Amino acid sequence: MVTSKPRREDESDDANFYRQPRLVQHIDDSFIESLQAEFRRYLKDSDVILDLMSSWVSHLPNELEPRRVVGHGMNRTELAANPRLSEFFVQNLNQDPRLPFGDNTFNAVLNTVSIQYLVDAVAVLQEVNRVLVPGGVVLISFSNRMFPTKAVSTWREGSDAGHIALVRGYLESSGFTGIEVHRRKLSGFSQWLTLSQDPFYCLSAYKPALEQGLADLAGDGR
Repeated sequence: MVTSKPRREDESDDANFYRQPRLVQHIDDSFIESLQAEFRRYLKDSDVILDLMSSWVSHLPNELEPRRVVGHGMNRTELAANPRLSEFFVQNLNQDPRLPFGDNTFNAVLNTVSIQYLVDAVAVLQEVNRVLVPGGVVLISFSNRMFPTKAVSTWREGSDAGHIALVRGYLESSGFTGIEVHRRKLSGFSQWLTLSQDPFYCLSAYKPALEQGLADLAGDGR
């Protein structure tokens, strides 16, 4: 179980670090294509989605038409520039991990190339679990890019395999089930083409459905 709170090189106020808008692309086109493939697999037009730690772009496929997309981030200008958001809010999750929504609000929660900045990712993902509907999905994607001074030490010092294990541990400790790891799968000559591309990793997991939760309680004798 992941319980520690890794420290960062820069422990100054995150609001100061993110005060200046960064309207740039933080991942390359190949990563976005892989990410959108996973979004097409897991998201539906009728979904209510929380784009957690978002910015000026959500990377949702153009053809996807969710019922509602709520964005969260640290810079109001970036969020206001995001055309896919129905609404947004600014909040420092490292100071307050509580999400301002009721239980069972969202069908899906997304976290794109940002999990490494959470000093208590388990506390945040427990909130994600709470606001998801039973059977709802969380999709956490990442590469090897980061702001090193703001990334937690366990991430900064870890390998790609270590990052996968760390995120899996976060999800398991937050009560998620059905965890799967997705990565870009290429072979032969295509592998050489990816040497200059961002590696792509995405973990999907589910909030237990109501029936599973009741069965678990029965198994515990409660």
